[in-house]
Amino acid sequence: MADRKALELISGQPDFLQFNDLACETAGGKVIFATDEWFAPARNLLKQEPPEFIASAFTEYGKWMDGWETRRKRRPGHDWCIIQLGVPGIIHGLDVDTSFFTGNYSPFVSVQAASLGIGDSVAMLHSELWEELIPVTELKPGYYDTCHNYFSTTYPSRVTHLRLNMYPDGGIARLRVYGVGQKDWSCVTTKDEVDLVALVNGGVCLGYSDAHYGHPRNMIGLGRSANMGDGWETARRLDRPKILEVDVNGILQVPGYEWAVLRLGHPGVISQIEIDTNHFKGNFPDSCKIEACLLTPEEEREYISGRWSSDPGKKWRVILPPQKLKAHHRHFYSGDLLALSGPVSHMRLVIAPDGGVSRLRLWGHSDKGLLLTLFRPLCFRTIHK
Repeated sequence: MADRKALELISGQPDFLQFNDLACETAGGKVIFATDEWFAPARNLLKQEPPEFIASAFTEYGKWMDGWETRRKRRPGHDWCIIQLGVPGIIHGLDVDTSFFTGNYSPFVSVQAASLGIGDSVAMLHSELWEELIPVTELKPGYYDTCHNYFSTTYPSRVTHLRLNMYPDGGIARLRVYGVGQKDWSCVTTKDEVDLVALVNGGVCLGYSDAHYGHPRNMIGLGRSANMGDGWETARRLDRPKILEVDVNGILQVPGYEWAVLRLGHPGVISQIEIDTNHFKGNFPDSCKIEACLLTPEEEREYISGRWSSDPGKKWRVILPPQKLKAHHRHFYSGDLLALSGPVSHMRLVIAPDGGVSRLRLWGHSDKGLLLTLFRPLCFRTIHK
């Protein structure tokens, strides 16, 4: 456990790192074209795990590298690739990671964006005309303290595809595309039951108390988790009693807890909740509860500025009272277990005292009477107790 690195937002890192990676392979992202993949294929750009370096690894083409690396160009032009986002949406920032590419990284990069429909092959053929997201910019080498090249963007439109340009050639380890998914809710009826908080439906994490081993955004990813690293996991709380005791329901009596706040992709009425502790066998939470509320964009900004530490409007209400959890298990809650009284836009998962949750699903129906507004949070802050 000690060798796993924390995912805390370090001082000086951009706030957009708290958003979802819309291009990650686990979200369905894929590279559909690359001009050259001599040393390493472009699909490596979208791997979920951090880049690695194996000094003794070679292939028949040369040194094995965990990224996209092209040959040294000996003809006119430059290298580029086309990436189809796994989750179309609004992009807030990018991380062009050059890890371990120290003498062979791409000197310059630019990124272009497009929103393409099914069958837009003509637009695909003219990708050089796509909108500029990031202008031609110099990159830093892949050493530990310089490998992350962060770019924030205020591009207002929904994006489905990116064109990553290297000038003129070289290597890039990873491309992280941080943003919020944007679903076309016009084709969803009020009778359709959907996962309102899912990554693909526009769900996003807005704040949390601790993410020592895994970020809460992992809980809204596709499918079931691949391993413990593909979920939300906190550090062990230090305020746990020396001798643990339980109440009449078998729930541990502890003073502290951890929490994560998520915004739904669309306001709606929740009918069923799933909490999955898959892979968390010796480190699952003892219990959990869920609170929810309906916030306007202005109210959301107020809560974010207050770091979710207070409830000035007394908005939060418990929709799932404390429940005992099991290891490596899918828990389903519906019917009389849920205290529902109308549509909600935000939810807060509270776990006690600490531990890991792999997936969170909020099944329900969108409320067409509420106008879907694309919230743009002012900031994200990690709060540590």
